[in-house]
Amino acid sequence: MTLRHGAHAPPRLRLLGLVFVLYFTVSGGAFTLETLVVNVGPVVALSALVVIPLLWAIPEALLIGELASMLPVEGGYYRWVQRAFGDRWGFVNAWCTWLYSLVEMSLYPAIVIQYLGAVIPDLARGWTVLVTLLVIWIPTIVNLRGAVPVGRASIVIGMMVLACFALLTLFALPNMTHLPWETPGPVEPVRWSALGAGLSLALWNWIGWDNASTICGEIDDAGRTYPKALLIAVPLVAIGYFAPLLAALSASDWRTWREGGWPDIARQVAGAAGPALGVALIVLAMLSAAAMFNSLLLAYSRIPLTVAQDRLLPAWLAVVDARGVPVRAILVASTLYSMLALLPFGELVSADVLLYACALGLEFAALIQLRRREPALRGTFRLPLGRAGLVTLALCPMIVLVGVTVIEISESEHGGRALFVALLLAAAGPLVFSWLDRRRAPASD
Repeated sequence: MTLRHGAHAPPRLRLLGLVFVLYFTVSGGAFTLETLVVNVGPVVALSALVVIPLLWAIPEALLIGELASMLPVEGGYYRWVQRAFGDRWGFVNAWCTWLYSLVEMSLYPAIVIQYLGAVIPDLARGWTVLVTLLVIWIPTIVNLRGAVPVGRASIVIGMMVLACFALLTLFALPNMTHLPWETPGPVEPVRWSALGAGLSLALWNWIGWDNASTICGEIDDAGRTYPKALLIAVPLVAIGYFAPLLAALSASDWRTWREGGWPDIARQVAGAAGPALGVALIVLAMLSAAAMFNSLLLAYSRIPLTVAQDRLLPAWLAVVDARGVPVRAILVASTLYSMLALLPFGELVSADVLLYACALGLEFAALIQLRRREPALRGTFRLPLGRAGLVTLALCPMIVLVGVTVIEISESEHGGRALFVALLLAAAGPLVFSWLDRRRAPASD
């Protein structure tokens, strides 16, 4: 993106704003963790939430931190893969990104509707459609103002979410009666039929540390800021998950929980403050889902922008306004998300995890390739590992993926179908590139 002569540079996203943009591209709070517990029980749920960050989230954050420091450019992971392996594989990375964004962005209206069910159990179809569109288009309006307003909204809503769950944790402490992994009364066996979907959900709650890299061109001193933001955001997400979950499990019987049930859980565990916290959690669940959509739209809209700048998509998608905002790319993205927002929740999560891993694998490979081919290319943050160490670190998330995929296919009703479709679509990426490359407009002088 370039500015006309004499124009003022638009304001850039700073550290705190980026921390909370990352927070919402990955987490958004403990919402949906009650669904995980309902599906697989507290032992498996807590084990997954411990193992997955160790083998997935921390390695991913470290590797992405070096890449963002090495190449802090607009387009982020698309540009990293493109520089390492050329246009074709850069496009495949962007293709997988867009596929999983179409899946993922359809989840947030579903989360809002889940929590609305605590207030309006039988929401009419027309109202469901209206709520879905509001969750998509209100964040779209914020995005049309640029990265800084998105960051400010993320800070405000993020602090409110963290504060509410902190209060729930505090009020639950006097009511804790057992260890969080224990079940009061007779122990029920794990529902193995739900294990695949549960693990996919646990994994989904930890993925996305690379998403905000696409706006590196809009971050103040991105090469330094992005790794710092990761260093703050990873433990922030972990605390936001474990503190309320451990306290709530210790102060209640998880067998009474349900999907979208944090308001009911608050009323069970928080004593006299429970009803007020329950109402606050309903409101914040909806705000959090909107904030997640808001931050992810910021990130995902820069992919068609940069691909269009490479003339693989129509030139009008590469147009930005005076503030550097890709208005057309944002509007096209939101329109597509609106069209796909009413697909089934369970199948969406299954496909989302696999498509994300395909893109992420290319990004890890790009780091290894760039280290080999351009050893002088480095930023302020560099992992003290050789090639073998990088490969080992990159394999950890892939091992998690393979394990979750195998369980998902063998145990879930719809997992095999969703994963097959996801693989088929991902494999189409090189063919789509070949078609677009043949039609690519020549570069202008």
